[in-house]
Amino acid sequence: MNEPTRTTVAAFKAPFGQEIELQDATTEDGVSLMRVRIRERSRFTVFDIDPATADDWGRAMRAWAQSTGALTPDGANDD
Repeated sequence: MNEPTRTTVAAFKAPFGQEIELQDATTEDGVSLMRVRIRERSRFTVFDIDPATADDWGRAMRAWAQSTGALTPDGANDD
């Protein structure tokens, strides 16, 4: 099986030096996955998730972020 075609969707730095990259990874047979790449110093964690899991994960993360009070009503960081 060939490597999927990957396009970076977002990349950002998290606290404590982690670098996070989100990629659209589409296989040659048309399956779309979200590849999550987390780099912490020389160590990488990479995994692929399907659209339904990405949606569930995104909703859970947004709900948690909003519950901390650290976001403005439009979803932006207060800092």
